[in-house]
Amino acid sequence: MKIRAGFDIGYECENDTAMLLVLNIHPSRRADLLTEQVLTFDRPIEAWEYLDGFGNACSRIVAPAGLTTISTRFEIYDSGLPDPVPENAVQHDIKDLPDDVLVFLLGSRYCDTDRLSDFAWKRFSAMPLGWPRVQAIVDFVHERIEFDYEKADPLRTAYGGFNDRTGVCRDFAHLAITLCRCMNIPARYCTGYLGDIGVPKDPHPMDFSAWFEVYLSGRWYTLDARHNTPRIGRILMATGRDATDVALSTAFGPARLTRFEVVTEEAAG
Repeated sequence: MKIRAGFDIGYECENDTAMLLVLNIHPSRRADLLTEQVLTFDRPIEAWEYLDGFGNACSRIVAPAGLTTISTRFEIYDSGLPDPVPENAVQHDIKDLPDDVLVFLLGSRYCDTDRLSDFAWKRFSAMPLGWPRVQAIVDFVHERIEFDYEKADPLRTAYGGFNDRTGVCRDFAHLAITLCRCMNIPARYCTGYLGDIGVPKDPHPMDFSAWFEVYLSGRWYTLDARHNTPRIGRILMATGRDATDVALSTAFGPARLTRFEVVTEEAAG
């Protein structure tokens, strides 16, 4: 299948402001592009591209004072298959994990494992290792948190979501990641496009989405605690320890978000 996606995001800066952007699709999806995917600016701005420590395609800019709109539009091939459900995927002993996976067992800015470790072991230690334990965690988070755009809080951690029992997709992801790490299951945060493909249309405005991945049977598998069902048409942008590592933009000075429009839809042909 073919998916059409992109965005228009506007920032108003008081002064010339350095910014880091994580707005390109992930390098692992570049081979699927049917058209170019590049960032464009409505003002003359030079962008420097680089790969961060997690392998994400990032950009550096200096946004001039005033209003700047960043845009992209592209078409990409997708298999049209739902997220896999590997019911027999096994959990690794920590000693057998690759070195670069170990960081995804540790606490991080929004994944405060120290506050949830005791609860996690009491709740999930009796579950079989591997995929059944991960699915039990996802089921718990899906029931624990109620999705509510009006209750979004950029400062809420996994422990905060556990107690508040409300939030948006990033809160579902942070809590599920944290509980997995507490149970020695490597888990990482993902952000990207997820349109209403193969499901009823969401009445809320389109947004980027957050989900997570776990490392089982020697590879990363996708899970989504908000929807708790395999979905079609994910377009990965970035992975990291939590939302800090994959923030759409990081501004080194005042920068007010003035426009935010995202499109993700199945395209004809």
